[in-house]
Amino acid sequence: MSVLPKSLSGFTLIPIAYPSSTHLIYARAHATSKPKTSKPGNVFPEGRTLFLVNVPPDATERELVLLFKHCGTVERVTFDFNSADALEEYASDSDEEMAEEALNSDTEARPRKKRKLQTSAPTPPEVIPLPNPPLRTLHNTGSCAHLIFLDPSSLAKALSPPTLIKPWPSSEEPRGLSHYMAKYDAERPALDAIKAHADSFMERFEFDLAKSKQETKYRKGEAIVDEDGFTLVTRGGAYGQTLGGGVGVASKKFMLTGKTGSRRKKEKTKEKDVFYAFQKAEKQRKAMLDLRRNFEGDKARVEKLKESRRFKPY
Repeated sequence: MSVLPKSLSGFTLIPIAYPSSTHLIYARAHATSKPKTSKPGNVFPEGRTLFLVNVPPDATERELVLLFKHCGTVERVTFDFNSADALEEYASDSDEEMAEEALNSDTEARPRKKRKLQTSAPTPPEVIPLPNPPLRTLHNTGSCAHLIFLDPSSLAKALSPPTLIKPWPSSEEPRGLSHYMAKYDAERPALDAIKAHADSFMERFEFDLAKSKQETKYRKGEAIVDEDGFTLVTRGGAYGQTLGGGVGVASKKFMLTGKTGSRRKKEKTKEKDVFYAFQKAEKQRKAMLDLRRNFEGDKARVEKLKESRRFKPY
């Protein structure tokens, strides 16, 4: 193998030996062009962060920690740095720490009170998870990573050119073809495991459903009855309404005025004049006589108008 240069474009070359090949990792100290701020400085502090390029695609955090163990203690490892994700992770961690500190301070400041004994609520059944063997996460080819050491001296040791080719640390997680075979088996678990997972999931679903029904009985139209057998009622409408039942209680308006609200009263239906058959025949005969009498009167009136005309041609 030809002699490798110690550095290339500001990166220190770190050769890694695999059983049948050699891999090169490029390392340099982490630096940013943006002005220092409080949060980014805490995410990747300068002077303690090592920037790695061309990390093996199947590399894990444990393997990188073991690779640089001789340099010092590694605080944490981040793959494929994304500033937004890192800031969000830092913010969530800081928020959790602040919440824990505030909770501890409150508990220390407040005097302890005697807690009332409460009846324990029924514990929900646990869902049995499907078997999930530990598998390594594959990264893109040529991916990068950040190693944050505990002290600045460890960064200087990591950037010193290595004299010998270091072997890649071994891990219990499968690699290569074994990784894909284990992933294939994990995606197709045994029928007994699937049955246990499905049964436990349905038990949890029925438990949550019963709990939701118990909390919202009046919305489902079911009457709420206490231990003594009394139905729970609430005021509403003219007579009130029960929480799902049929028993009502009078409202204040009804108790004071005796009125049942703004309900429309039904109009009284008129009695029928014609009910029997002879009454119907009598009514029809009377209508015909009235019609004939009116016709004769109109006829006599027309004759009078004709006689009163002045012009008589014949």
